[in-house]
Amino acid sequence: MNSDARVRDDVVSSHAVAGAPCWVSLTARDRRTAEDFYRAVLGWDFRTASLMDGFRIAYAHGVPVAGIAAVASTWQMAVAWTPYFAVESADEAVARGQERGGTVAVGPIGFPPGRAALLADRDGAVFGIWEGRLVVGWETWRRAAPAFLRLHTRNAFDAAMFYGGVLEWATARPGCCEVHYDGDEVVLRSEGVMVARIHSGAVEAAPDPTIRPHWQVHFAVADVGACVRAALAHGGTVEDGADATEAVLRDPDGARFTVTSASQP
Repeated sequence: MNSDARVRDDVVSSHAVAGAPCWVSLTARDRRTAEDFYRAVLGWDFRTASLMDGFRIAYAHGVPVAGIAAVASTWQMAVAWTPYFAVESADEAVARGQERGGTVAVGPIGFPPGRAALLADRDGAVFGIWEGRLVVGWETWRRAAPAFLRLHTRNAFDAAMFYGGVLEWATARPGCCEVHYDGDEVVLRSEGVMVARIHSGAVEAAPDPTIRPHWQVHFAVADVGACVRAALAHGGTVEDGADATEAVLRDPDGARFTVTSASQP
């Protein structure tokens, strides 16, 4: 594969969108339970992928939206939703993260279409990086914007400096992500579209993991109330802010995610 561009219209390399969010994935204990829950709550269908044993791709209306891997117990990882960012070189991105005070949890590990690593930033928020071919149909995923990301962290501006250095945001390279400031938040845009927000206020050593620095995945849905009812009916819990526009939910394994009204900006 040409590492700089597309081989087919529906195949994109991480090189083409380096620095941008490119995927979200759930580490679960029991894949079947997770699939049943997210099928009921978000209406997803699931298909087997060749990335690794036990890995499945979730689809919404034919669009690939997320991955689920039953590796939490095997790899002794927390059950959680994790965002992945596209990079040109996983090794170089890991090195930049370590140079800036981040830590490496896993990898880089080679998979058939590329290489991945899991890192934590200086305040402990976990994120992934991906080098290689993106999921087929990724451009549709990007245009449909089924998810956006919000980093709850100690200091938004300090975090933006860390991620900007690791992921090469706001550099002179063509197509890099743009960083803007909106009050006390940092806003990340890719090709002019908002893809992530960084918010200050998390407490680094808080005993409650919901208060500590973390990335939160938001899924756009047509009916927040229906998602809440389905989550409760299928073993999930409502953690915060259940109203017509947004709700923070936990799946039966405890993974947190947010459902946001698709009509919201």
